[in-house]
Amino acid sequence: MTEEKNIEHYLAGQLLIAMPTMSDPRFARSVIYLCAHSEEGAMGLVVNKPLPSISFTELLEQLGIEGDEVTQTARVHFGGPVESGRGFVLHSGDFKREGTMMVGEDVALTATIDILRAIAAGDGPRRHLLALGYASWAPGQLDEEIQSNGWLNAPPDEAILFDPDLSTKWERAIAKLGVSPSMLSGDAGHA
Repeated sequence: MTEEKNIEHYLAGQLLIAMPTMSDPRFARSVIYLCAHSEEGAMGLVVNKPLPSISFTELLEQLGIEGDEVTQTARVHFGGPVESGRGFVLHSGDFKREGTMMVGEDVALTATIDILRAIAAGDGPRRHLLALGYASWAPGQLDEEIQSNGWLNAPPDEAILFDPDLSTKWERAIAKLGVSPSMLSGDAGHA
């Protein structure tokens, strides 16, 4: 396989959608935005599961971010089971600072405290999703899980990424593929 063809199968910037038969409860009915995918492994953020144990205001207090008045709030999401105390902000590409990594055409990832200050002050990106933790896969692991019918992938969609209606993101992501969840089979090679 040539280098060029190898790069084509990488899914960074794509949505990863858990199949209805996903047995891992951490990822059941999950939609993940893949921030990185290469021969070295993969990393992404779950975009449809809230983290009810902490609010944005409480997070700012824990980080020592002061302000007389927080002008904007954000929901804190469960980004994945790895490093659950580490924060990431997936956001529109209109906000770029040192440490910001462009992932897609208009989607970026920033993991510095400066973006939280900017969001709190109302100076942050137009759209954003704050997540604690992330999902990761060892080299080749995600490819194997996809081949075993554990995941589907779809092109990114800003409404699915940033829409506050988390309850329908999984269904909407599958609908982007033109199928109904009831039509999906857990048997590899069958839809």
